[in-house]
Amino acid sequence: MISKEQISADYQQIQDEICAALELTDSKARFEEEKWERDGGGGGRTRIIQNGNIFEKGGVNFSAVHGQLPENMKTALQVKEDDFFATGVSIVIHPNHPMVPIIHMNIRYFEMPSSFGNGHQPLRWFGGGIDLTPHYIIDADAQHFHSSVKAVCDAYHHDFYHRFKLWADDYFYIKHRNETRGIGGIFYDRLTANDELSWDTIFEFSKALGRSFIPVYTELVERNRHASFTEEQQLWQYQRRSRYTEFNLVYDAGTKFGLETNGRIESILMSLPPTAKWLYNYQATPGSEEERTLSLLKKGINWA
Repeated sequence: MISKEQISADYQQIQDEICAALELTDSKARFEEEKWERDGGGGGRTRIIQNGNIFEKGGVNFSAVHGQLPENMKTALQVKEDDFFATGVSIVIHPNHPMVPIIHMNIRYFEMPSSFGNGHQPLRWFGGGIDLTPHYIIDADAQHFHSSVKAVCDAYHHDFYHRFKLWADDYFYIKHRNETRGIGGIFYDRLTANDELSWDTIFEFSKALGRSFIPVYTELVERNRHASFTEEQQLWQYQRRSRYTEFNLVYDAGTKFGLETNGRIESILMSLPPTAKWLYNYQATPGSEEERTLSLLKKGINWA
């Protein structure tokens, strides 16, 4: 059985690989690292990149935490045990260019050690996902992103992409705006071993997804980073960032888990953009690219 120590070590290596590649892509900014310890147990490595040539703000964070779950989290997770262990890598990148999309990725593992050896199925699972939030939806970019993610999924199970894309469409949905956060991607949770999937297969899928981040995202960055843009387009970028902020503060499960388990607040809220605007009753100009983007923020679009 794969140990939590091995999972944690491999996730740290993926964090290192991603940070090195993002620094190379930006060519100016470097990650600042802060190692931290959690009061209840465990800790992590927060790495932030800011004010670069293309990355205005981004975070590539690793954590491995353990301790006692508060009662409200036990209820939310529908578990009875108290002690938990959770490890993962979480990424959010906010570019300074309105034609380069926001991207988010998370790979994670959760277990309740006290459930091991009790004669029942141990409580352990993997979760994660990757999704794209363009300020302007460019069809070719959306197709490249989804096709790349589908290829990763297909290598491990024929139904992963279909299932996890539907899950992402439902999860990354801003109910009070009646729109999706972006063009989706994949999202999964509580993925466990069964007759079709071994723990090794699930873990390898988790790592493959993590390592897909750089080739997928750097391609989109290089396609668009040198395009010219107007002040109005950057204002639209700030407007779209406000929707991203609303989702993360109102609906995001990772944000809620971090806050409820006494996580480090700076690491939890690293996903928020450096600048966002809330324009009162904004209406996109009919026939504009902004209106077109809004029309495509819907569930069920087949980009792959």
